[in-house]
Amino acid sequence: MIGDIHGCHTALIHLLGKVCHRADTLVFLGDYVDRGPDSKAVVSTILSLSTRHPRLVPLMGNHDFLFYQYLTGGDSSLFLQVGGEQTLASYGLSASATQEEKLRRVPADHLAFFRSLPLFWEDRHAVYVHAGLQPGRHLSQQTAQWCLWARDSFLASACDLGKPVVFGHTVFAEPYWAADKIGIDTGAVYGGRLTALLLPEREVISVPGDAVVPAATVYGS
Repeated sequence: MIGDIHGCHTALIHLLGKVCHRADTLVFLGDYVDRGPDSKAVVSTILSLSTRHPRLVPLMGNHDFLFYQYLTGGDSSLFLQVGGEQTLASYGLSASATQEEKLRRVPADHLAFFRSLPLFWEDRHAVYVHAGLQPGRHLSQQTAQWCLWARDSFLASACDLGKPVVFGHTVFAEPYWAADKIGIDTGAVYGGRLTALLLPEREVISVPGDAVVPAATVYGS
């Protein structure tokens, strides 16, 4: 699985070259867009890869949710505050774009991609989610608020699922390892690295990110 990309297309291409041939399933933990230089290319690459790789599972991140909300006429204020202008620029849009312009500039398959993203996924090795899970709740009862936005409450909780929860969203200098959790957002867009985790080997593979955002702005991501 691959951690938060945030428009770092160069890093994504580099990392895919190292992991695609080794994984029969590729899980993406969300946050394809915002802050980085080429969100549109990131989505295009994942869509193209889905036609060639045996199995891709792209999950929804909070930034993906905000972008889809913006594209479908919802509130755009938070989206623009957390790196949305860079995403719009990659699609040839401005913050003042009309709804007609949005739908003309954003390819239909990109819109469908964001609409179809699930909140979590599970296999025999782990449970995968963008931000975290609410403790004591069955997977079928998890909410978007926890799956997309959880941070400290999730990190402080115990997840007794019989397998680890692999997550992104919270940035660590190095992958976070606990008995019940593995965090692999290593700040690609903040001067860190874009990280992949191979299971069941628990092998970490990472490449330099496309650093464009000061690390001091990490939180609020």
